[in-house]
Amino acid sequence: PVLAADGENGAGKSTLMKILAGAITDYGGAIVLDGHPVKFSGPRDAEDSGIRIIYQELNLVPELSVTANLFLGREKTGPLGFLDGRAMEQAAAKLFERLGTPISPRARVADLRIGDQQMVEIAKALAFEASIVIMDEPTSALSDAEVARLFRVIQDLKAHGTTILYISHKMNEVFTLADGVT
Repeated sequence: PVLAADGENGAGKSTLMKILAGAITDYGGAIVLDGHPVKFSGPRDAEDSGIRIIYQELNLVPELSVTANLFLGREKTGPLGFLDGRAMEQAAAKLFERLGTPISPRARVADLRIGDQQMVEIAKALAFEASIVIMDEPTSALSDAEVARLFRVIQDLKAHGTTILYISHKMNEVFTLADGVT
């Protein structure tokens, strides 16, 4: 499903999502995931539980390739422990094929349009089989064509069982995408 978090600026939407993504670890209340209470010690812990967040300010290294960004900190290695660039590029190509996005795995992120950079962030979430993808104001810097592409990708993710937590103050987006609103 696509669940939207809506509210005024300063209402706590982004803070709540940072808690769910493990970026904020000091809070009251409880997180229940698949029927079990969880407490994340940090973002890596949340990622290992299947939660990925795509921040409004994209979290990419502009000077690195698309592939390097996708696997940064979780690189694929061969039997001797050396980086397996070919396996990472092939995995990246498959991800972009699934997303219907013609982005070259070898492209430098700084050379991509903002909409393509956002697709790189979504591909990062998919590379590690996220079951929950949090999108914080994902259309704030996108053109109309890029928004339409993003909506198609969100519908595809939903169809494949990924839960999307969608933060937006744009009510037309919420009404178009969301199965529920908080």
